[in-house]
Amino acid sequence: MKSLPAGPQTPVSLSPLMAATAHDLPEQAQALARARAFAEPLLAGEFLDTTENILAHADAVALILKTIGGSEAMQAASYLVYACNHLNKPQELIAKAFGDNFATLAVETTKLVQVQRLARQSQVAHGSSVPAIPMAQTAAAQTENVRKMLLAFSRDLRVVMLRLASRLQTLRFFAASKLPVPPALAQESLQVFAPLANRLGIWEIKWEMEDLAFRFLEPDTYRQVARLLDEKRTEREHYVAQLRSRLEAELRAQGIAATVSGRPKHIYSIVKKMRGKSLGFEQVYDIRALRLVVPTVPDCYAALSWVHNQFVPVFEEFDDYIAKPKVNGYQSLHTVVRDQAGQPIEIQIRTQAMHDHAEHGVAAHWAYKEAGTKGYAGVSATGAYDAKIAVLRQLLAWERDLASAPGQVAFDDRIYVLTPDAAIVELPQGATAVDFAYSVHTNLGHRCRGARLDGVMVPLNTPLKNGQTVEVTVVKEGGPSRDWLNPELGYLVSHRAKAKVRAWFNALAMNETVAKGREAVEKLLQREGKTATNLEDLAAQLGFNSADNLFEVVGKDEFSLRNIEIVLRPPEPVQADDDYLPLKKPRSQNNPAKGGVLVVGVDSLMTQLAKCCKPAPPDAICGFVTRGKGVSVHRTDCPNLREMVSQNGERVIQVAWGQPQAANAGAVYPVDVSVQAADRQGLLRDISEVFAKEKMNVIGVQTQSVKGTAWMTFTIEVVDSGRLTKVLGTVAELSGVRSARRR
Repeated sequence: MKSLPAGPQTPVSLSPLMAATAHDLPEQAQALARARAFAEPLLAGEFLDTTENILAHADAVALILKTIGGSEAMQAASYLVYACNHLNKPQELIAKAFGDNFATLAVETTKLVQVQRLARQSQVAHGSSVPAIPMAQTAAAQTENVRKMLLAFSRDLRVVMLRLASRLQTLRFFAASKLPVPPALAQESLQVFAPLANRLGIWEIKWEMEDLAFRFLEPDTYRQVARLLDEKRTEREHYVAQLRSRLEAELRAQGIAATVSGRPKHIYSIVKKMRGKSLGFEQVYDIRALRLVVPTVPDCYAALSWVHNQFVPVFEEFDDYIAKPKVNGYQSLHTVVRDQAGQPIEIQIRTQAMHDHAEHGVAAHWAYKEAGTKGYAGVSATGAYDAKIAVLRQLLAWERDLASAPGQVAFDDRIYVLTPDAAIVELPQGATAVDFAYSVHTNLGHRCRGARLDGVMVPLNTPLKNGQTVEVTVVKEGGPSRDWLNPELGYLVSHRAKAKVRAWFNALAMNETVAKGREAVEKLLQREGKTATNLEDLAAQLGFNSADNLFEVVGKDEFSLRNIEIVLRPPEPVQADDDYLPLKKPRSQNNPAKGGVLVVGVDSLMTQLAKCCKPAPPDAICGFVTRGKGVSVHRTDCPNLREMVSQNGERVIQVAWGQPQAANAGAVYPVDVSVQAADRQGLLRDISEVFAKEKMNVIGVQTQSVKGTAWMTFTIEVVDSGRLTKVLGTVAELSGVRSARRR
């Protein structure tokens, strides 16, 4: 038997259009029955971590949704949410059976539950205890939890209905089972879920959730107030019944068809008033309370006038929420009067439409009803989209109210605004439409040219306010303005947007530098007759990762074109006077092998060591007969030799190193060595010391540093090249040296 978390688990990103309200949840034939049948085999034997059977929990959630006006489609979704935990691919399987809309809602709600469960576990792990007054949960944790819920609901507002119904059922289960309630769960219910229900006007859930959570958190206080209510319950109910009959009859005599009823007593509300106003139990006005429901708004005021004429009004306790509705759209007249005995009586007066909204709030509109001309809090909401905007603004206002309440840690550095598709975007305080555009998409920010706030055109540097709907106008192509980076002009506040704009201009400057470097390199290739050279290969030969990297340093004048010329050096011109290093004068026929090089089969020919590859014993060598300058001796791996052989192969001659005479026993040969290293102080000295220690004379050095990398060429005199390999190994072990090789 598997135990699962209480309720379904981190919001996922939806399409840019975002799911809106239950208007988008399509009705399907027998959806409720099909959903239950789909989930029953998966849930029947499974339990939540509260020990409640999951199928029973889903049944109860569906019933709560039905009670507050939720459609069959919403009720069906409650089963699919819990089925997610038992499916390998819930999105795919539910979409196949019920459609993408149901699948997205179920997965979204499941992930949110997981976030909330982790938040509660974190609270317990940090040793959070139940405070004396449970209304004061740790400020930062409460506000952060609200923030997570807010961002989750912005993706799909139907999630709120499922979560509220599920949490209410969990509290009911604990009340019925007498099991101990996790304090973190009760706190979250009282301080996050109940205020959310209140903000959305769903009082039927709000009152019950508050009373149950308070009962678990402060059982002694709850029982004390319940006992006080119960002691005079019969007397109070008899008095209220008489008063109800009297008011109903006398109002009808005045031509006002009023339905009068007693109002339920909510213990948590009574305790809040007692604590907030330092009142005794008998001083709390709504212990005796009536509600008058009349046909029209004029009837509300007519009934109010009659009540004030019949009783003594307590004017400081009068509130007109019809003329000035609460932010969540609640409308009613509230008054407190005293009877002949001086006992206070609270009376609420409202129309049937106001009463429906007061009981079910936005749930009434999510049951496939239009929001009406007044919408929420007077906001025009003639369709599902407008209703969604209005509800989102309620959530935004709730978060700000909560964050600014005494004892709370306010997110004064953050604001929330809405996209035209009614998605919530979180921005830093003082952010502008340009910040908003970059937060949505980098390319949208680059092309942003104008902005509307709640439909009104404004300058781009206008600071945004919490809850505004932001729409930007863009051009097809283009980039940001340099003015946006001027802090005095106030176009950008967010670090992300500033970084994106800087990156755009840096890339623009880089492109210009690369283009300049490319042009210089291509001109060099034209001069050298090497236009067919592969640029990527050329860059690799020079130690760069790409041709653009090479063009960049050339464009910045950080890399000499002379380095490229060396790599591109053409085959040695055989006619030049100084192309070869004479090793010795022509030998006589009597002593054909006295020199360092023996030319096999030909005597009395002058031999010369080629400068391009600088051979030295015991390198493998090959001879090439030049015109007028004897035999040039190359290393067999010399690129120039290969090119000359390909053109004049008949002029190749076999050569070998000979035994030098005693007079030439100390002969040395110049060789070139390339070293690449991380540039540092003392690098040249350290390398030179290695050569000196090995008694190798350095007769030439060329160095260049590019982006912290040193490129060095040493010309060294050696007796034989065999020892050079060992010496280069020693050089390669020096600090910072990446490679040391013979050229």
